[in-house]
Amino acid sequence: MARDGAKQGPVTMRDVARAAGVSRMTVSRALRKDSPVSLKTREHILKVVRDMNYVPDQMAGSLTTRKSGFVATLLPSLNNLHFALTVQSLTEEVEDIGLQILLGHTDYSAAREEEILETMLRRRPEAIILSYDGHTERTVELMRNANVPVIEIWEKPENPIEHTVGFSNFDAAYRMTEQLVAQGYSRIAFLGEGQDDWTRGAARRNGFLKAMQDKGLSAHRMIRYGIPPLTIDNGSDAAGQILADFPDTDCVFCVSDVAAFGVQSRLISEGRRVPGDIAVAGFGNFEVSRFSVPKISTVVVDPIRIGSEAGKLLKRLFLLDEASAGQPQHIHVAAEVEFRQST
Repeated sequence: MARDGAKQGPVTMRDVARAAGVSRMTVSRALRKDSPVSLKTREHILKVVRDMNYVPDQMAGSLTTRKSGFVATLLPSLNNLHFALTVQSLTEEVEDIGLQILLGHTDYSAAREEEILETMLRRRPEAIILSYDGHTERTVELMRNANVPVIEIWEKPENPIEHTVGFSNFDAAYRMTEQLVAQGYSRIAFLGEGQDDWTRGAARRNGFLKAMQDKGLSAHRMIRYGIPPLTIDNGSDAAGQILADFPDTDCVFCVSDVAAFGVQSRLISEGRRVPGDIAVAGFGNFEVSRFSVPKISTVVVDPIRIGSEAGKLLKRLFLLDEASAGQPQHIHVAAEVEFRQST
């Protein structure tokens, strides 16, 4: 479809409106996924848009509406399958309301999280979604003053900024420890991370400590090794330390499945039977726990649902009036203990 006259330059919304015989406002509304325009009119306008090769000027729209069209999303790791699945399901939800994810990688550092968030806020995000691993005081202040929805995921912090989607890592680790004791294990070692204060790893460690205390058992077999996140190599090295320092250990509960796989591999290489001589448990339900031999008992989490629920919550918040949107919502995504061949 040709434009009137010999006008040069990119096609504008005014050009589309004139060609379609509607107002610019109607064109603007027809381009939205949640368009209130009638189906027949919208199809007509979209055909004109295609015929004229019109590309909406999102920057101009941002300047007019003072909206950026993106959600600031901060995660501790980009090579973790769980976080990748969370981002994928989150993206699928928020795209329904025309939003995109702007992703930041904190590397489990509260200081880096603060730096990235401050940079993102300069671009006026329409919401903030971030994995909880503790925040600096300034990060908390920045989020409370951002005047956009804030959703913390993967944890239920004691003092949330606003909304949460996830589970209590403390409670999940407590339940795993409690059930290990019920199976007859009493000399349980815990492999956690060094420099884990205020992280989800620390919550898991504290859940183990509390469960052992409540059962009247000693929790002195505590190994804090490496920095978050622990690797397979870290798990293997730590297993050697456990065998040397606590040779009477009958079970090793690890902060993650990756570490547990390293522990189990080292134990087997040292001639120990798993679980005959010593049992192993992890956290996360990663592939290494499901396909190792023997399969590793773990805490099963649902990264896809965490991302999906966060996205659905954000969509609901955008549909509410300001007063309703200000009420914090806390969505529980269950984490369940699953015993396999390693215990």
